[in-house]
Amino acid sequence: MDEDTSSATTITFLGFVARIILWVIVLLLILDNLGVNITGLVAGLGIGGIAVALAVQNVLGDLLASLSIVLDKPFVIGDFVVVDSLSGTIEHIGLKTTRIRSLSGEQLIFSNNDLLKSRIRNYKRMSERRVVFGFGVVYQTSLDKLKSIKEIVSDIIRKEENARFDRVHFKEYGDSSLNFEVVYFVTNPEYSTYMDVQEAINQEIFRRFEEEGIEFAYPTQTLLIQREAK
Repeated sequence: MDEDTSSATTITFLGFVARIILWVIVLLLILDNLGVNITGLVAGLGIGGIAVALAVQNVLGDLLASLSIVLDKPFVIGDFVVVDSLSGTIEHIGLKTTRIRSLSGEQLIFSNNDLLKSRIRNYKRMSERRVVFGFGVVYQTSLDKLKSIKEIVSDIIRKEENARFDRVHFKEYGDSSLNFEVVYFVTNPEYSTYMDVQEAINQEIFRRFEEEGIEFAYPTQTLLIQREAK
């Protein structure tokens, strides 16, 4: 599917360029047959072309950017991309602009030249998604239970079909909690699967901790009041 949409974009652009070149050649041949000295005309066209190029350099920049998109294929129609703070699905790649359908429904229009100057993240070509999250347990947690947390969490992630376990560590002593950091990868790049895997893992961690009597921490403060001796 990606190759089909990319090929369609390439054929459209090359067809446009070929038609322009063909019409210029035909026009020159007709003028030559009519006895017009096309040598001077070609020279004049060259000088005129430079002047026109300077006048429409922004348009030419977009045309060249379009050619770069066609040949290098950083994205094709149907790819989900993020451009700076904007995101959406590539809907149309034209000679001057590229149109993106955003998640909220409106159409975003970028000039090709500006688009290639931006930082583009192509999520359609993502093979897997990395998940990093943390949680804290109360300071009253025993050492044995603290050690078992690593085994519990890693076991839950390894059993999840679309997840690849990376690591889990007791990271730090927080102000009101013992903090852990967990890293794993979702092996299916689809966003809905990515969220489903996270939900399933989070629910199972909650269930197992409840069974083991491990308490999640929340921000607390302990005030020590000392009375002065009279």
